[in-house]
Amino acid sequence: MTECSTEGTKTYTSCASLAALGVKVNESQLFEPIRQRVQIAQKTVKDQPIDKFYDGWLAMLAGVHGLVEINSRLRADPALQAAFGRSWCVEQSVVQQTLDACTPENVQQMEEALDEIYRRQSQGCQHDFRREYLILDVDLSGMPCGPKAAFASKGYFAKQRNRRGRQLRRVLASQYDEVVVDRLFEGRCN
Repeated sequence: MTECSTEGTKTYTSCASLAALGVKVNESQLFEPIRQRVQIAQKTVKDQPIDKFYDGWLAMLAGVHGLVEINSRLRADPALQAAFGRSWCVEQSVVQQTLDACTPENVQQMEEALDEIYRRQSQGCQHDFRREYLILDVDLSGMPCGPKAAFASKGYFAKQRNRRGRQLRRVLASQYDEVVVDRLFEGRCN
């Protein structure tokens, strides 16, 4: 593994395992399909919109509970940033502006990029179908939620009359512990 340092001075991180993952992400160019496909229409002053998006993704990996924590957790850890190939981290407000600038087309571009990453990296797609079947588990779960949640609608939820909720549809490649598809639908969806 290579030593991560910024500007010639050694730095240390409390997130060593995440930093190791960052080195692997850079080596495998995992984020490259997203960089190529997702084109967020936003002006560039210092950082490209996709770099701001990348900082938001890195913050999620670091376990922030909200974007506001980017300033205190991610920006304060230059070794972690270096491990992921970043020499600095943008402010949380800039990441939020980039997310606000995303359109439905950007969501479609992201889904296509994630499909490409899954096909390239997953064990399920590399499965030898000539040798054995790939076993897929399908989970159709109703999830009660509040009336203001995304996709919330009245629907059938076992032993809960007039309840609002949504439907989670998930397909798992059980042999590899991989989620193949994970989609959220309205509560009244069959």
